[in-house]
Amino acid sequence: MGAKPKKNGSISYAKWGYIFIAPFFLIFALFQLIPLGSTIYYSFFEYYRSGLKIIGPTFVGLKNYITLFATDLPKYFGNTLLLWIIGFIPQIAISLLLAAWFTDLRLKLKGQTFFKTVIYMPNLIMASAFAMLFFALFSDNGPVNAALVGVGILKEPFSFLNSVWGNRGLIGLMNFLMWFGNTTIMLMAAIMGVDPTLYEAAELDGCTPNQMFWKITIPLIRPILVYVMITSMIGGLQMFDVPQILTNGKGGPDRTSTTMIMYLNNHLFSKNYGMAGAVSVVLFLVCAVLCVIVYMALTKEDDGLSKAERKARRQAAKQVKGGKA
Repeated sequence: MGAKPKKNGSISYAKWGYIFIAPFFLIFALFQLIPLGSTIYYSFFEYYRSGLKIIGPTFVGLKNYITLFATDLPKYFGNTLLLWIIGFIPQIAISLLLAAWFTDLRLKLKGQTFFKTVIYMPNLIMASAFAMLFFALFSDNGPVNAALVGVGILKEPFSFLNSVWGNRGLIGLMNFLMWFGNTTIMLMAAIMGVDPTLYEAAELDGCTPNQMFWKITIPLIRPILVYVMITSMIGGLQMFDVPQILTNGKGGPDRTSTTMIMYLNNHLFSKNYGMAGAVSVVLFLVCAVLCVIVYMALTKEDDGLSKAERKARRQAAKQVKGGKA
């Protein structure tokens, strides 16, 4: 009897996938996860350097957090959230409008490539350079005040940088100009992914462009809207360079433009590293909680239920049917 032919072993492609993604997880663990764990760990200690002598680490429990919340941290959190909202509301509104215009074939807009390039260009400018530009433009003797006084809108120059809402408005305007182009490009990509036959069917049924936008476009690009809002919120809570340079690190009049990262930056130069770690942990938790809230709120379906709630309801219905059977 002849020998039986060997069966060729099946090739497992899954291991190659793990091999290719392994470098990411190694780099993430080395430069992100381990430092994060170290930050959380040392936030419960008093740990600082006094000259050449290192004091600690001495375990102090929640003392750093108690001291932190006894300061003006809630005020700085409110400042950060307000500055983000001032810039984000016009950003998402203008971006949606431009994305709808640029993707509407019926309008036949000319020069779209030029305008797409122009609106994205502010995103390429460094925030520090942008802040210095606005500092020069809106100073008391700057060209903006000169123009407003020259045309008779103002009788005397307005001190944008020394007024609370003038300073906040400039920060919001800079954040809007820097990021609305990037948001527009992402929303355009989302709208272009919508099946055109849906718009054709809606148009045949007599729907107006406004109805098609709110009933077809917005629901179908909801995942991208969630992504844009969450990433924008994370970036807004980490706002630092624009208000830092515009206010010369002082946070505007009476610290009304001081953000949480500006406060954290001040503690990085203090003696107690544990306090700086506590600020970082609080910022991380705030970002995580707000992102979860936004995600749960924006991923609800038309019937008001989230995906998890709809899945739980389907499972319950299956169990009921199985019990009846």
